[in-house]
Amino acid sequence: MAEKKKWIAGATKHKGALHKALHVPQDEKIPVSKLHAAEKKGGKVGREAQLAENLSHLHKK
Repeated sequence: MAEKKKWIAGATKHKGALHKALHVPQDEKIPVSKLHAAEKKGGKVGREAQLAENLSHLHKK
């Protein structure tokens, strides 16, 4: 059986890039309202925001 690939680790190559683009300090959480607004912008920031929101739902049951 093939090894499971860690696609999440590969999807987040530039750690902190979304914080920097949204002007949120690294030690603070990004507000959901800013994530939604960034998703609508599109482009690279929009894709990063969409991934961040999708990943935030993974740990919840």
